[in-house]
Amino acid sequence: MSGHSKWKTNKGKKGIADVKRGATFTKIIKEITIIAREGGNPDTNPRLRAIMQKAKEANMPSDNVKMAIKRGTGEIPGVVYETAMYEGYGPGGVAMMIEVLTDNKNRTSAEIRNIMSKKGGSFAGTGAVSWMFTMKGYFLIEKSQAKEDELMNTVLDSGAEDMKSDEKNYEVFCAPQNFEKVKQAIEAKGIKVQDAEVTMVPSSTIKVTGSDAKQLLSLIDALEGHDDVQQVYANFDIPDEIMEKIAAENE
Repeated sequence: MSGHSKWKTNKGKKGIADVKRGATFTKIIKEITIIAREGGNPDTNPRLRAIMQKAKEANMPSDNVKMAIKRGTGEIPGVVYETAMYEGYGPGGVAMMIEVLTDNKNRTSAEIRNIMSKKGGSFAGTGAVSWMFTMKGYFLIEKSQAKEDELMNTVLDSGAEDMKSDEKNYEVFCAPQNFEKVKQAIEAKGIKVQDAEVTMVPSSTIKVTGSDAKQLLSLIDALEGHDDVQQVYANFDIPDEIMEKIAAENE
């Protein structure tokens, strides 16, 4: 199962509190600005449509969204952001990819390196871990929401590639271009989704327990708390009971 997605879900109220912080708005605005370079019309730019939905869920004022789109399309001047992807390893040998949007790559690189060093991680060269990850549409659904056969038929008919399950959840995977189609099919059935995103999915995972698990999740939280970090991808698998305990301690 996707350790990172389950960690985001397990953080519960802590995650809701984070949404109220200005840092969340800053990250979304940066992403809108970058994506709007590909086109400012959400009807023809599915990535823009998806991030606008994310802004809505975070209760971002629509005027902020409109201004970010205009900065991206060049209608009004603004800060020029660049994308960068850093690769490295976390506690327990977990492979990590850190996606950033920044107006100063040198500053951001130094700050991310400092966080990694303090929290038990390390940088790696380009290509060291990226080969383990593939961009996929991803959905996390509680088992109480649907019967397995019904859900499988729904998602496979709408373009999903695979579905996995454990004691508590289903995971659905699809090609990025089929994300909206699969999402609409799930929603049409009235099935509530815990997490839905286009993300980097690892080809294999590493089981992490004990102090390594706690240190790894602390590292991920620190990275995600940095204003320039948009996404952190990692190939860890932490048992549910350990993850739930750490999430409860952090509330």
